[in-house]
Amino acid sequence: RHTPGAILAQGTWLNLTFALLILEAMAQTVVGAALLGAAGTAFLASPGSSGPVSQTAPSLRGTAPGNPGSAGSAGSAGVAGTAALASLAGIAMAAAGRRSGATSCNAAAVKKKGVKVVHGKEIPWNLFSPKAPYQGKVIENDFHPQTLTEPTGDANWETAHVTFDHGGKVPYIEGQSIGVIAPGPDKKGEQPARIRLYSIASSAVGDDQTSKTVSLCVKRVVELDGKFSNRAKGEDKPDKAGTAFPDNEVYRGVCSNHICDMTPGDEVLITGPTGAEMLLPEDPEAN
Repeated sequence: RHTPGAILAQGTWLNLTFALLILEAMAQTVVGAALLGAAGTAFLASPGSSGPVSQTAPSLRGTAPGNPGSAGSAGSAGVAGTAALASLAGIAMAAAGRRSGATSCNAAAVKKKGVKVVHGKEIPWNLFSPKAPYQGKVIENDFHPQTLTEPTGDANWETAHVTFDHGGKVPYIEGQSIGVIAPGPDKKGEQPARIRLYSIASSAVGDDQTSKTVSLCVKRVVELDGKFSNRAKGEDKPDKAGTAFPDNEVYRGVCSNHICDMTPGDEVLITGPTGAEMLLPEDPEAN
């Protein structure tokens, strides 16, 4: 025979099981999370909840006076089950809230392509990558000669000022850098070589003030009889400046020599712009 207390307990747990199944399905969506509070409140207020069970359940035979017996146990089960339901509802709502919050954070974190915010200001950033560089052209610079320095007898005497036409497609600000991809091979035999970054030597409008050019000042790297060499004795040929070291094992910097040997009309692969460490301050009085 089922006692009244056992019947009440069984009904309470059936209600709990059904409600938990509903909660589990509702918690799978962010929309369901908004309904959990209402569902939990409705369940707590429904007949057969913990409050009425513990107060109205009759005492059973064989129990001591003042001891609620099985009916009290049923009431306690109802209270515990309801508390568990409320706890699960809170957990489900919190989890859904976290998912919703994460979605909001992701939406807020969406960035503009080719732009970075530095000190509250948008600056151009990595418009062109090593896998998709911009193909510019070397142009004559009417303001600076290509070779800025005079021979000193040192292998590294030359510094060149080279200007590239980017057609306005590679905007930048003062203090940034661009990358140049040389044909190679580099020290590791890679062709093309990995990008080399160079600080931009021109203002944001370019040496010609058209905002369509960018200039670099590059020192030609030449090492004689050092740890590395990419030209054996007798293999070094005169560079654009006329310098050669046929009697030495020579290492010529892959990208610096590529840039210093350029002539107007040559094509160049450009990446960037990048860099935010050397930007000019807004305050003209800053030092």
